[in-house]
Amino acid sequence: MPTWEFVFRLLAAVAAGGAVGLERQINNKSAGFRTNTLVSVGACIYVLINVILTENGGDPTRIIGQIVTGIGFLGAGVILHRGINVQGLTTAATIWCSAALGSLAGLGLYVELLISALLIILVNTAFKKADKWFMGEKKKKAGNNNDHSFE
Repeated sequence: MPTWEFVFRLLAAVAAGGAVGLERQINNKSAGFRTNTLVSVGACIYVLINVILTENGGDPTRIIGQIVTGIGFLGAGVILHRGINVQGLTTAATIWCSAALGSLAGLGLYVELLISALLIILVNTAFKKADKWFMGEKKKKAGNNNDHSFE
């Protein structure tokens, strides 16, 4: 792989992870711009290492499987459980998605990377409004003001 391709793939990971992280930062979440960018870049680097080492017929999916498992531990660190409230699930899922973006960038799947990044941002923005609407309806039916959000 030429150096320019290596750099371009890393920059694609920075752009995608950064875009997702920026949305999280704007919404004041614990894992924001830097975290999501670094997760994306880190996953990209691991995939690139594997792509370079396996250019003669290896299998880059092996390292991607390990990334999925490893990011699970990182995501678990942002989940908080306080009584009946659970916080950080969306942040953990977003970190997991950022690793997937880095993996796509590392494999050079740029169109898929762009589509995936846009969908992740859409889910985190548009679905948040839907979640608030559903939770508001749930509160009205329950007749109480307890917040059982899983954000």
